[in-house]
Amino acid sequence: MSTQPSKELDTFPNPNPQRDYTIRIDVPEFTCICPKTGQPDFAQFKIEYVADEKCVELKSLKLYMWSYREEGAFHEAVTNKILEDLATATAPRFMRLTGVWNVRGGIYTTVVVEHRQAGWIPAPKVDLA
Repeated sequence: MSTQPSKELDTFPNPNPQRDYTIRIDVPEFTCICPKTGQPDFAQFKIEYVADEKCVELKSLKLYMWSYREEGAFHEAVTNKILEDLATATAPRFMRLTGVWNVRGGIYTTVVVEHRQAGWIPAPKVDLA
């Protein structure tokens, strides 16, 4: 098994493709480099998705996220790139990626990006009060 950073995202077949269900993944230790200052930037990523035929394999996701450690990237650009790569690898019905960036110069940044499969309509929300 590889223990080096990698841009490759592996997948496995969705065990229940007949059903919409939400997969939530927290990535609490993302780092990259600020392209302006060269200082490290830290973020927590929250991935939420409704799989279609494929799910992302978690070890490959860990190595993928690690691959950004030495790269310069603006918060908005890297959040959108990660969503694009995940959506390309898994072709989900729906995916939302939230990047919660640590404070830098007294400013917090949160970037939320979404992917929606053409024609997919979510089931109505059920509120059990």
